[in-house]
Amino acid sequence: MKKTILSIVTIASLIFTGCSLSDDDNNGNVGGEVTVQNLAGNLTSDLTLKSGVAHNLIGALLVKEGATLTIEAGVTINALAGGTDVYILVEKGGKIIANGTAANPIKFTSSATSPKAGDWGGLIINGRAPLSRQNGSESNAATEVKNSILFGGSVANDNSGILNYVILEYTGARIDDEAEHNGLTLNGVGSGTVLSNIAIIDGDDDGIEFFGGTVNASNILVVNAKDDMFDFTQGYVGTCTNLYGVREAGYVAVTSDPRGIEADGNLDGNSPSDINQSVFTINGVTIINNAAIELTDAIKIRRGATATITNAYVAVGVGASFADFVDLTDSKGDANGATTITVVGNTANGLNIADNKTVTGATINATAGTTGGADKAAFAWTGYNF
Repeated sequence: MKKTILSIVTIASLIFTGCSLSDDDNNGNVGGEVTVQNLAGNLTSDLTLKSGVAHNLIGALLVKEGATLTIEAGVTINALAGGTDVYILVEKGGKIIANGTAANPIKFTSSATSPKAGDWGGLIINGRAPLSRQNGSESNAATEVKNSILFGGSVANDNSGILNYVILEYTGARIDDEAEHNGLTLNGVGSGTVLSNIAIIDGDDDGIEFFGGTVNASNILVVNAKDDMFDFTQGYVGTCTNLYGVREAGYVAVTSDPRGIEADGNLDGNSPSDINQSVFTINGVTIINNAAIELTDAIKIRRGATATITNAYVAVGVGASFADFVDLTDSKGDANGATTITVVGNTANGLNIADNKTVTGATINATAGTTGGADKAAFAWTGYNF
């Protein structure tokens, strides 16, 4: 992977000017000067990206401990369509301040003439908040796409910065069947971090995934995620408010098990005896499948996770379906019996709201209706046509 990163950055340096690169450091990261117009390498001091300037992400940009990447409202960052080797990773102790406005959001997008899902990796934030773990062990884990870089810790209120009025497009490049980027990956991110008003559009894997941590999130829109719209795992403890996920009619790309919501208590069900497994709340969520394909589940809670989901709404378009409406079972462990889900399903186009798999103690309140879920008005700033 090092050779691939270096070759992409070398090519990009011929295309763009002003970026001086050095050899890899002992972690395999591309080093060198990071400039405001050509972003790659290790950011070790504070940097501000100002509006009115063309900003190009030409490789892996690693925001190191003690450094802050500030992005002004209205900035667009154009990512080289370099796949898995082009992404931004905020390491433990680093910060990103991307505080846009409704009138001037911040956009991360592909530089390709004909952009597509998976053009670049996306945004990864690593924090020092707790994860699920074996009793007595440290709360540390390796970043999926860069396993030499760790996340997690014991600082529940850790602050990794602000994402507000942010758009992420054409992300989710895949390394292999076991490792991939998402639109927004949150690794052990603490509750001191602000996540609000975020749109993740056309991604080649999950829209947003929480690997442990305690961060809360609100007003999150996911459009056309190839895999899961909203994914929670590895001991996530937090509250998400006003989530809206939609697969458009023509978006038929799928992984082996795409879902609206997927939640694991521990990482991939491989540590059923972990302490601090996922216990989270969702207040207001809409899941829409308008593509003429079958998605695996509208809502899947499993592997020791405990979910409290209120005001959920699910619907399908013509020819679209879910294999299960709500499923709380799994071969690697069922959902915790304290799980409670209240969901309205629009039974038009054949949606079966009785197609549920439950476990002892859990509550699934599924009723038929045509209203409920997230408030779409909160996403007016994106210009998305619902």
